[in-house]
Amino acid sequence: MAVAATLGDRLAELRVRRGLTQEGLAEKARLSVDTVRKLEQNQRFTARMATLNSLARALDIETSALLGPPAVLESSAGAEPPSILALRQAVTPLSGFPGLGEDDDTPPPTVGQLRSSIRTTEGVRRRGELTKITALLPTLLADGRAAVRHFTGEDRSAAYAVLAEAYQVAATTLTAFGKEDAAYTALERSMDAAARSDDPHLEAIGISTLSWIFCKQGRVADAERVAVRMAERIEPGFRSAPLDLALWGILLLRGATAAVRADRGDTAEELLSLASAAAARIGTDRLDYATPFGPTNAGVATVNAYVDMGKPDKALTHAARIPGLSGLPPTWLARHYLDRAQAYAEMNRDGDATRALLAAERTAPEWMRYHGSSRHLVAELRGRELRRTSPIKDLALRLEVED
Repeated sequence: MAVAATLGDRLAELRVRRGLTQEGLAEKARLSVDTVRKLEQNQRFTARMATLNSLARALDIETSALLGPPAVLESSAGAEPPSILALRQAVTPLSGFPGLGEDDDTPPPTVGQLRSSIRTTEGVRRRGELTKITALLPTLLADGRAAVRHFTGEDRSAAYAVLAEAYQVAATTLTAFGKEDAAYTALERSMDAAARSDDPHLEAIGISTLSWIFCKQGRVADAERVAVRMAERIEPGFRSAPLDLALWGILLLRGATAAVRADRGDTAEELLSLASAAAARIGTDRLDYATPFGPTNAGVATVNAYVDMGKPDKALTHAARIPGLSGLPPTWLARHYLDRAQAYAEMNRDGDATRALLAAERTAPEWMRYHGSSRHLVAELRGRELRRTSPIKDLALRLEVED
């Protein structure tokens, strides 16, 4: 069966499979019939995450199913692409089951070499080079598992820390590809490795990732709950180190994202305010465990929240006040440009939206090709463009957005 090309096509197909009318789906999702109709008629190619989550719950599916798989990863035979299959196999190898695989006796890399490898892998991840990540991670995961089998004492604890981070990167990568089931397994293994490691901060980073996975699955209440509970557990004191403040702030931002998508705007703004206060107290932008936090990222998260809340004017006003954008990792900066583009598009400022999308493409070109929301927005703007040739139509061609 061919994959439906647009969000609206997928929505209509899934609605019919569930035996629902447009009116019935709107009622179950607590949305207007006009919203459902415009999406299905491809008058709109995008929707806020809160809307997508409501539709997914009404259809009893994961939210990512509405966005569909990235076109560049689809296999004509319907099978999983080899790179994703290899990553799945790396997360759940045969050697993890008694009698089904043999351990390699080759000496593993040193702890220093493992740490160098995880830093390299995280750098590739920050640049949004997702296909390269799928090539690097299987070897890193195998090396990490070999190290924890081979080493003892402090070296073994240190190797477990690297393995925990590697599994966490695998979880975020698989989630980006819409493979939340495999991502959840990877994260479980990350948390297990973290508990055996010498790094007490890895648990907080793991919970942050878990919150993100739950958001992608449409489990927004769970996403908010796990992030806020962990934030409460590690809440820093007056003399806390900047790292502790940063981890607390990262969790608050995850909770805020989930609250927005659950239509709990007041809670989201409260969490954003606390995170912004933590960022101001640190005073500078940090990068811990491949995750930025500081005044810049807190501002970017606030813009994203206002976009998802359907307040594009407030989003753009806030965006104009964010300091230090050039210091963000490429994928975070590209995501911010996409937020700006969505705000501009909602205000019918299509030229500004296109310029923001082009900035996102320049910043993280591969990330743009794989990101579902960016592709849907490009399709919507292209559909509104009356000229035969234009920058948005050229962008659609480069991203291979289907007609």
